[in-house]
Amino acid sequence: MHVPTLIARKREGEELSVAEVRNLVGGYVSGEVADYQMSAFAMAVFFKGMTAVETAALTRAMMASGDVFAHPPGNTVVDKHSTGGIGDKVSLILAPLVACSGCRVPMVSGRGLGITGGTLDKLEAIPGFRVGVAMEEAAEILADLGVVMMGQTERFCPADKKLYALRDVTGTVPSIPLITASIMSKKMAESLEKLVLDVKYGSGAFMKNRADAETLGDGMIAVGKEMGVEVHAMLNEMSEPTGCAVGNALEVIEALECLGGGGPPDLRKVVLDLSEVIAGVSRENLEGMLDDGTARRKFDELVVRQGGRVEDLERLSEIHRAPVIREITAPVSGVVTGVDAGKIGQASLELGAGRSKAGDSVDFSVGFDCLAKCRDKVSAGDVIVRIHASSQEAGERAEVAVLEAISIG
Repeated sequence: MHVPTLIARKREGEELSVAEVRNLVGGYVSGEVADYQMSAFAMAVFFKGMTAVETAALTRAMMASGDVFAHPPGNTVVDKHSTGGIGDKVSLILAPLVACSGCRVPMVSGRGLGITGGTLDKLEAIPGFRVGVAMEEAAEILADLGVVMMGQTERFCPADKKLYALRDVTGTVPSIPLITASIMSKKMAESLEKLVLDVKYGSGAFMKNRADAETLGDGMIAVGKEMGVEVHAMLNEMSEPTGCAVGNALEVIEALECLGGGGPPDLRKVVLDLSEVIAGVSRENLEGMLDDGTARRKFDELVVRQGGRVEDLERLSEIHRAPVIREITAPVSGVVTGVDAGKIGQASLELGAGRSKAGDSVDFSVGFDCLAKCRDKVSAGDVIVRIHASSQEAGERAEVAVLEAISIG
């Protein structure tokens, strides 16, 4: 394999063979292919793209670079993936809910980066919860509970981990083939039979318009077909945050409300829309498992099994109480016409709820709740958001940002 030749061919828009893609990835993981060569290849892909066959080959090679789940026959193995958003705590609810339907859900999630939140950060807001679960333990938890929620291990898709870090510092993150391979390699390593994708678009999403979201969704469906997995893509607008809470502990609290049959209607709807596609039971049954506490009990069992203290779930607002909590009221009466998810996400990041680069710590206590929703009728003086901040200065900056984000007409 002559790497400069492969890079040059891709630079000119040629299609590489499955073997060439496989060897390139293998060489990168082993160290034979240098970072600067893989950077050049990623940039060539950024500008010239990849065919469905090439993208599937890249996905398969990245998946095969490490450990994969092996499941005993019986239960259908399913999962969900979101392309990221603001206030997106759906996984916390969906995973235990779908497991209650008799499916296995081996959910390997990531951390937040930039304005988008991460499932692992939210789970770690639960005192004691361990997301660093080895594959052997994950298999045991799956066998007993039907669900595990964990982070990527060192031996789980190491090629993806290495390539993503490279893309992050070379300006090649926004490449649909590379995004597709990154997402799908991890999901295929879960050895799934069904996958539902929550593809976001709008101000609070990576894809800013529906057309790009459709292209990404179609690409992942095509890769799933090449690899023998039933993949469904659902497009959801992220012009306003999901639910009424943004921030790690605040989102867990809202997820617990939904697991108990309550919570914001938009959050419940997206959970049921996605779950219905993969669960193999009716929407009515899924609603029943939320409303009668079945899903909440499954979540509690998972918390205990992964080291969390279930008794702390009802005390999260005390455990992670921010030093400063400010209520922001509507300056005028009218109808909420917009809640800009991108601006809310940026304000949450600046409060400390997210990270600007991998390795940054997050503050579990900060963020927003009681957030107004589009089409809400408000009177002057009504609370339209509550800010949870680490200082008065941070709270004041967040107030300016949210008043710019929320429009009342």
